[in-house]
Amino acid sequence: MAAAPPPEGGDGVGTPSPVVPGPRTTRPRDPRATPGDLDETARRTRHRLAVGAAGVGTFDWDLTTGALDWDDALLRVFGLTRAQFGGTIEAFDALVHPADRRRVQRALADAIAVCGEYAAEYRVLRPDGTTRWVQARGQALAGPAGTAERVIGAAYDTTRERAAHARIDRVLETMTSAFYLLDREWRFTYVNAEAERLLGRPRDELLGGVVWDLFPAANASAFDEHYRAAVATGEPHEFEAHYPAPLDGWYEVRAWPGPDGLSVYFHDVTARHRAQEAARAAEARGRLLRTASDDLASVLDVEEAVARLARHLVPTFGSACLVTLVDDHHRLRDIASWHVDPARRATVERYASTRLRGMSPTSYLHEALRSGTTVVVPEATERLAAVVSAEAGGLLRELGPRTACIAPLRARHATVGAVTLLLGGGDADLSEEDLATLEQLADRAGLALDNARMYGEQRAIAEQLQRALLASPADPLVAARYLPAARLAQVGGDWHDAFTTPAGERLLVIGDVMGHDTQAAAAMGQVRTLLRGIAHTTGAGPAEVLERLDAAMQDLHVGAVATALVLAVGAARPGADAGPAGAAPVGAGAGHPVRWASAGHLPALVVGPDGRARQLRATHGGIVLGLGSRSARQESHDVLADGSTLVLYTDGLVERRGTHLRDGIARLTHVVERTAAAVAPDDLEGFADAVLAGMAVDEPEDDVALVVTRLTPDPAG
Repeated sequence: MAAAPPPEGGDGVGTPSPVVPGPRTTRPRDPRATPGDLDETARRTRHRLAVGAAGVGTFDWDLTTGALDWDDALLRVFGLTRAQFGGTIEAFDALVHPADRRRVQRALADAIAVCGEYAAEYRVLRPDGTTRWVQARGQALAGPAGTAERVIGAAYDTTRERAAHARIDRVLETMTSAFYLLDREWRFTYVNAEAERLLGRPRDELLGGVVWDLFPAANASAFDEHYRAAVATGEPHEFEAHYPAPLDGWYEVRAWPGPDGLSVYFHDVTARHRAQEAARAAEARGRLLRTASDDLASVLDVEEAVARLARHLVPTFGSACLVTLVDDHHRLRDIASWHVDPARRATVERYASTRLRGMSPTSYLHEALRSGTTVVVPEATERLAAVVSAEAGGLLRELGPRTACIAPLRARHATVGAVTLLLGGGDADLSEEDLATLEQLADRAGLALDNARMYGEQRAIAEQLQRALLASPADPLVAARYLPAARLAQVGGDWHDAFTTPAGERLLVIGDVMGHDTQAAAAMGQVRTLLRGIAHTTGAGPAEVLERLDAAMQDLHVGAVATALVLAVGAARPGADAGPAGAAPVGAGAGHPVRWASAGHLPALVVGPDGRARQLRATHGGIVLGLGSRSARQESHDVLADGSTLVLYTDGLVERRGTHLRDGIARLTHVVERTAAAVAPDDLEGFADAVLAGMAVDEPEDDVALVVTRLTPDPAG
C-alpha cells in the first residue's frame, strides 16, 4: 500500500497529508454498469490479487469517501489491531518510514492518475518499535465516470527476503571467487570485491559499463563465444581462457544465464597454467633428452647421431642450429645444420659451409670451445657477422637471429665440438632450465664422441689381437675370415684353425667360446692352443681330440664353455665307399674320406661339383665343452667327391634377431649354392667374401668366424 503525494511544497516527512486529487484519465462509461457491478468487480479483483500475493493481506481504498479498508492479514503485517488503525490514507502515511514516504506517495499518485498498476517496496515503523520491509502491489479502478474511484491491492512482509539478499551480498563480497552480474544489455550491475581485484578496476568504474567496451580484448574471444552462447541457449557454460595485457592472465569461468542477465563466477588460474606450461616444457625437455640419448646410444655412427642434434633442438630451443666438431688436429668442421623453416634450410646450410673459413679466433664459437662454457650472444646478427667473412655475414643477415647460444661438447679431457642455436624474433628466450637441458645434451654428445673415439681405438687393437690369434691358414686351399661384433670393442670368443696333421689329413676347426670380453678372448686362445697341440701330437681323430680337449680344459681350470667342430679330410681314393653316415659320394670319380665330431656346434655345409649344397650332420650330437662331462664322443663319416667345397661357420653368420636358426642355415645354404655358381672354383678368398656379403654381415651383431676349403686330389694342396 502507498500514500498519495503530499501537498505542493511538502517534504513527505511531517504530518500525513490528505490525497490531493490530480488530473485523472477518463475512460468511456459503460451505460450498463451499476454500483453493484463495481462492488463485484472490486471483490473479484481483491481476491485475484490476494491469491497472486500468496494470500498476504489486502487493502481497498475508496477515493470518493477516503475510507481505507485493510483485512486482518494486512493489519498483522503492520503490527496493528483494527482499533489502532485509523482507516485513512493519513493513518497509512504515518506508518511509512520517513525516508520512503515521498517515493511511495508518488507511486500511488501515478497509478491513480492513469488508472494503472501500483507497486512499491518500503519500510514500515510498527508500534512495537520494529522496522519491517513491505512489498505492495495494487490497481487503480475506474468508476462510471472513467476516472479512478478505488485503489485495491495486496501487501506482504519482505523483511526476511531483504535479510536474505543482504546475506547473499555479504557472501558474494567475502567469497574467494570473483563474481559479477551482467544485464541483458551486457552492462555490469553487480561486482564483488574479488572481481574488482582481478579485473583491476574499482566497481564504480565498472557498474553500468558494457563489458565489451571496458574489456575490448574480450570481443571475438572465448569470453564472447561462451557468454553469448549461454544467454542464447539458457545453458550454463564453463571454460578456461586467457585475457591479454593488461590483465595477462588465465581464468576459469562459469557463466550462468538467468532472468536478470548473466551471472559470472571466475578464478585466476594463471599460476596453475604456468605450472602446467612448466610441466609441459619439462616433459618436452625430458623427451628431447631421451630421444637424443637413444640416438647416441643406438646409432653405430656416433658422429651421425651428434649431427642429429640439430634437428632435435629445432624448434624446441630455437629457429636454427649448427653442430661443429673439432678433429685431432684442432680443425673445426660443421657436420650438420637445420632450420625450422624449410625455405631457409638451404641458407643455413650455405652459412654452415662458409662461416668457418676466415672466422676470427676471437669469435664466440672459439670462446665457447676454449672456455668449455656456454656463451649467449645478444644482438646476434651483427655480432656474429662481425667475426666471419662477408659472404657468411650476408647469409647470417638473411637468417636474422636476435640471439645465439653456443654450448660446448665437453668430453673427459677436452672440448670436442659445439652446438650453436640461433633464436629468431618469434622464439622465446631460453630459460635456466632450457640452458641446463642444452648443456646436458651437449655433454652427453661430447661424451658419446669421446667414447666413440676410445671405442675405435679399442676396436682396432681388438681386431689386431684377434687376427694375431687367428692367423690366416698357410694352406692355399683354405680361406678363413673373422669379423668382430660391430657394437663390441672387445675381442670375442669365435675362432678357426686349419692345418695338416702328421698323418697327412687336413684338419679344419671352428669354435665359439661363450662371451665377448677379454676373459672370453683369453679362454679362446687357450682352447685353440690346446686343441692344436692335442691334434698334432697325438694323431687322434676328431672325437678323441674333443674328448682330450674337454678333459684338459677341466684339469687346467680354463673356466670356459665352448662349442667346436673338428673335421678331418683324408687324401682322395679312387672308388672310395660311403662312410657310416650312409651318404653317397657327391659326384662321380675319386672320393675324399671325411670324418668329424661336434661339441654342440652347427653343422658344416658341403657343395658338390653339381652345385647342390647339403649339411654334414653328426650321427651323434655332442655336448658342449667345459661342462665337466667326460663321456665318449662319436665320430661321423662320409666320402666327398673331388671339387667339393666345405664351409664351416659360427652362429654369428646365421643368427638374426627375430629369425629362427634353421631359417638362417637355410638362407646360408642358398647363399653358398649361389656363390659356388658365381665364383671361380679356385678363388676361395672370393668365395669367402661372397658368402659374407650374401649373408649381409658388414656390421654383425655377434662375431663371425668362417672357414672354406676345396677338395682336390692332393689334400695337402
